[in-house]
Amino acid sequence: MDNEVILTGPEAGVATLRIHRPDARNALNQNVRRLLAAHFTALGQDEETRCIVLTGGEQYFVAGADLRDLAECSAIDMHLRNVHLLWRAIAECPKPVIAAVNGYALGGGCELAMHADIIVAGENASFGQPEIRVGIMPGAGGTQRLARAIGKFQAMKMLLTGLPISGKEAFSMGLASEVVEDGKVQERAAELAKIIANMPPLAARQIKEVLLAGQDAPLDTALMLERKAFHLLFGSHDQREGMRAFLEKRKPVYTGR
Repeated sequence: MDNEVILTGPEAGVATLRIHRPDARNALNQNVRRLLAAHFTALGQDEETRCIVLTGGEQYFVAGADLRDLAECSAIDMHLRNVHLLWRAIAECPKPVIAAVNGYALGGGCELAMHADIIVAGENASFGQPEIRVGIMPGAGGTQRLARAIGKFQAMKMLLTGLPISGKEAFSMGLASEVVEDGKVQERAAELAKIIANMPPLAARQIKEVLLAGQDAPLDTALMLERKAFHLLFGSHDQREGMRAFLEKRKPVYTGR
């Protein structure tokens, strides 16, 4: 069961996590959620890892939750699973995360993609929250993250109808960072990950932390968080290295110190 999530790397600062349940179109079961949580926790603490690519491969990202794992559960069963703690491990990962989305990203798959910081989508990817069609609703941030990404009216349409949108539509709505040809999704995600991995990791970490902490805070509070983090980075070796390298017209070498 450990091969349902495959870790590659880190290589040159980039770690890749691939969900591998081809017979179930990568549908999320409890084992996959546990494995993802364990990997994200470990990679978040790994000094060699500077960026994480999350993918399901070239055919599909995640087709949703595995209903065989849920159909007979009671409310108490669901409560005792504490699944929110497994999702939290992904949401709280301090490293930048890129979701490379080919094919289906439905239900829990769409929610998983929205836990990333950057989404690279194939033109024919399929994003959706179809939970209403089986008598439930999103339970891992689908209502809240979706509304924050694309606004109330588009989110309501997707949530209440269960209808999916394509990668092109997701990009136009603001649900994806980039849309590329289906065959170039993995390559483009890897390219972006390499760019980020070559950036100063302390600055990357502070950017992610401040953006996420400030997006739901009052503007004055968010600006204060940004200002404090900006000042803090002037105590780093990477700040001195970056500015000296610029003035000396050479490539900087960032160490995360």
